[in-house]
Amino acid sequence: MKIDRLIGILVLLLQNEKMTAPALAERFEVSRRTIGRDIETLSKAGIPIATVQGANGGISIMESYKIDKALLTKADRDAILTGLASLESVSYGPKYQRIRDKFMVKGDKLVGNNHMVIDLASFYKSALAPKIEALQAGIEAHACVAFRYFNKNGERLIELEPYLVVFRWSSWYAFGRERENGEFRLFKLNRMSELTQTDRHFIPTEIPADKRDFDRCFTDELHAVIRFAGSEKFRLIEEYGLDSFIEEAEGTLLFSFPFTGAEYLLQWVLSFGERARLIEPKEMRPLLKARLIAALENYEE
Repeated sequence: MKIDRLIGILVLLLQNEKMTAPALAERFEVSRRTIGRDIETLSKAGIPIATVQGANGGISIMESYKIDKALLTKADRDAILTGLASLESVSYGPKYQRIRDKFMVKGDKLVGNNHMVIDLASFYKSALAPKIEALQAGIEAHACVAFRYFNKNGERLIELEPYLVVFRWSSWYAFGRERENGEFRLFKLNRMSELTQTDRHFIPTEIPADKRDFDRCFTDELHAVIRFAGSEKFRLIEEYGLDSFIEEAEGTLLFSFPFTGAEYLLQWVLSFGERARLIEPKEMRPLLKARLIAALENYEE
């Protein structure tokens, strides 16, 4: 609806120093002519918007402007403030607080005026926030970032053209194109260290549609069937939901779910000890048994 688009444009202009009409048109999937009419509508409503033509031009809004409460319903304002508060949970700077101030709401009143609190940082804010800030700076400046990356294959240095900061599967990721091989990939922030912006700049290109489907980043999908002791019901519900298992007559739980990696599946089953029995895939059962035997050897006298 038009009013939703107008609010969206206003919020984007408050977040960004300047935006172009083509960028807004792409964001809201409308024509540049429609964006032009929307900007005219906002200007007639008394919002101080400036439009500058030319190569370095764009659309901007007066920095000291505050949003009139009459433009938003309480539900609109609460939804926007919840989103801003969630971003503030992984930010050290005052950027999101300044945006909240534009809605004429003091930070200490936010929780009292809303019924939802989202903390994206969890226990890792001190480590996550600097990485997110560095990645955002690199994205805005079209500058490469470099970092040391750790995974099951060891560690290596990576130089990345950053495109997106992604929160998915309860974790934070950097999405971009690796300079070494030109591939678009996701990199988990918790596995990064020594993240810095480099002097190398890049020209952003269109992200291939198949690369935007982050579920395809994991191609080695395995369908696991596991029988659990009834005592593990709470954990299965917490991690995979009520629909991931059925309760059997004997009180055991038959769990069935697709996994995106063999190593994670093995480690997850092992974390239950004797309270889990892997049924499928059958070819992984000898690997699981070997891991258990190797673990027992650590306790031999």
